[in-house]
Amino acid sequence: MARDGDINEPTREFPDYRTGTDLERRLDDPAGPGEPPPAAPRGPGAPTRGLLWVLGAAALVLVALLATQATGIFPHFRNPFAEQQTDRSQPPLLKSIQDLSRYVAAEGNFQVVVDTQKDRANVPDFLLNERTLFVGAGSVEAYVDFSTISEGAIVESADGKSVEIKLPAPQLGKTNLDLEKSYVFAEQRGLLNRLGDLVGNDPNRQQQVYKLAEDRITGAARDSGLSQRAEENTRKMLEGLLRSLGYEKVTVTYTAP
Repeated sequence: MARDGDINEPTREFPDYRTGTDLERRLDDPAGPGEPPPAAPRGPGAPTRGLLWVLGAAALVLVALLATQATGIFPHFRNPFAEQQTDRSQPPLLKSIQDLSRYVAAEGNFQVVVDTQKDRANVPDFLLNERTLFVGAGSVEAYVDFSTISEGAIVESADGKSVEIKLPAPQLGKTNLDLEKSYVFAEQRGLLNRLGDLVGNDPNRQQQVYKLAEDRITGAARDSGLSQRAEENTRKMLEGLLRSLGYEKVTVTYTAP
């Protein structure tokens, strides 16, 4: 609609048409008039700064987790693939109780080096050979068994000032091999021996070495004078005990084993 009093004027303004000069300027400027200029390319340090930010954030998270674990706010983190050991052993069974009447008068501690070798004639050692160097540590007790004292073994004098005691000779106990102090120093096995272990290992091979070490220690205890030491210690113990009871003279003798 035209406004009153000015009929020849247009009701609105039409947009200006671009002239040839404007078109040439638009072709020279790819962004076109009125559009913002393209952003400048980032420098080479921009990706490095981003990576540093990521690493810093990860370090902060790790420190926070360690701090919470140390303070006990959250439960400890456990390895889901940690090794576990289950004990399904049966409870011990008491089979018997024995009253002991032994007086352990001496104990000897021994160490023996066992060097055993098993091979075959005319067969190279690298094929068939078993050699074990075992260091065994064990102890042997020397004791007097008071339960075997017979009647008349204790004779008191008429005046009650002296006493004579006859005891059985000291005995050597069973060799006690200490596995915590014993160890295999070196072991050599041939190729066929190692292949045999893959098929089926001999569980008695280790027991044979232990048995040999015990036999060597037992033999050494017999030759060490341990029994004589037990006789002397038992005599001193009884002399001190009986003299405290009022006897002036105490005689201790041992019967033949």
